Amino acid sequence: MEKIDFTGVSPEISEYISSLEKTIEDQSKRIDNLTEMLSKIQKGIYGQSSEKTRYVLGEDSDQVSLFNEAEQESNSNAPEPKPGTLVAGHTRKSKRTKEELAAELPVEEIICDLPKEEQECNLCGKELRYLGKEHVRDELEIIPAQIRVLRYVRYNYVCTGCEQDTTKANIVKSPVLEPVMKKSLASPSSVAHVMYQKYVNATPLYRQEKDWENQGVRLNRATLANWIIRSSNSWFRPIYELMKNYLVERKVVHADETVVQVLKEPGKKASTESRMWVYSSGNTGDPPIILYDYQPTRSGKHAKRYLEGFGGYLQTDGYAGYNAVPNVTHCGCWAHQRRKYEEALPRGKVEDSKSAIGLNYCNQLFELEKQWADLTPELRLKQRQEQSKPVLDAYWAWLESVNPLQGSNLGKAIQYSINQKERLNAFLLDGRIEISNNRAENVVRPFAIGRKNWIFSDTQKGADASATVYSIIESSKANGLNPYNYLVYLFKQLPNLMDLSEQSLEDFLPWSSTLPDYCKNKRN
Repeated sequence: MEKIDFTGVSPEISEYISSLEKTIEDQSKRIDNLTEMLSKIQKGIYGQSSEKTRYVLGEDSDQVSLFNEAEQESNSNAPEPKPGTLVAGHTRKSKRTKEELAAELPVEEIICDLPKEEQECNLCGKELRYLGKEHVRDELEIIPAQIRVLRYVRYNYVCTGCEQDTTKANIVKSPVLEPVMKKSLASPSSVAHVMYQKYVNATPLYRQEKDWENQGVRLNRATLANWIIRSSNSWFRPIYELMKNYLVERKVVHADETVVQVLKEPGKKASTESRMWVYSSGNTGDPPIILYDYQPTRSGKHAKRYLEGFGGYLQTDGYAGYNAVPNVTHCGCWAHQRRKYEEALPRGKVEDSKSAIGLNYCNQLFELEKQWADLTPELRLKQRQEQSKPVLDAYWAWLESVNPLQGSNLGKAIQYSINQKERLNAFLLDGRIEISNNRAENVVRPFAIGRKNWIFSDTQKGADASATVYSIIESSKANGLNPYNYLVYLFKQLPNLMDLSEQSLEDFLPWSSTLPDYCKNKRN
């Protein structure tokens, strides 16, 4: 706006005009901030809910929405899988022999033959001669689960010699395997099924109650909940604690937390939010460990207590509560930084906006990391020093030249960088450190999906049990196990151990080489 010459105007009028100009300037800033806020709200309602940054560069973030994955990933033109790609759970060559398929799935042939009376030529009436059979198509058949009663019958014996010589009977009883729960109908497979349905398939207990009823068995949800709580406390908790001991010995740990609601918690209203904390080992070449920990608050004291003894790299999203964890090197998350720039993108043409420039710096770093995904930590660190550091130096230099509106989304993005600078640079210290905290956020996903279906936990005991079971299941999946088969195996074996010491439990950890083959996924 061109400046107007107010020479000759009285001081009072000049002062009044200056105040009006200041008011206009303040109102303009307020309008800009409100416009930015409106844009963000509209993005949330009508825009993409994922973190795919298609606005500028077409770069895909490693983060995806926890809740709308089906809608987001659906494609009506996607081809139907062929039999050769189904069994192993990942893409394989489409052309496979029937022998290869039959080796992994049982095959039943449906014979489509002509009746004897129709085996004659429809032209001349003479008898037809068998020429051979033809493979028409394959179908997958689902056989519903069957429920049966396992009745344990013990044989007893008496010594005839003792009976004759001493007139006292020496009775010998055959051994019986210990149950998962005493005085209960619960079996290894039934408890594993309930856990698998709830914690893998996110099926709440009230729906499972209906499923059992539809199959002729009346098991109310309170009984099912009791199965989960008692069996997890008895058999899974010792393994959980052993895995925790291994976690704090690792060099890199990722941490995150998410909301959970517990209705019946002492000293708290039912509407009060609690937290499920998640801790995951880093990509260091060691067997992966994923642990959940329920706590009533988001206070950093919980992370401090849980990670006692840990002295490596702690990667988080920037939440200040993690500052309570001592003797660690805090590492930041560039995915969160990228997200803030994405939120600050203006509507319309954004290529030249400051938010787009900041977003481009972030995407450059992520693109470089993709190229080095298969490198050793030593080589990855070398590449980071040579290629990522110049990008970082340019980013921090650019940041000093930006003067955003106070309170704007761009201002918040830049302030995040300023506050997290040391932590955002931390990935240059060690090739084992990741550029983001996506690893922890990804292990939050199963819990978040489950939470969407069952909404809340009834009691603190239920929340603690959920944390334990989720830890066992997600750690088993991360180590290439079939979670259901692994659960069944644990419930069969652990009740029959003489003790549950750390030494005796080593063979039952998700990465143990002594686990039977049926616990492992076929693709491994």
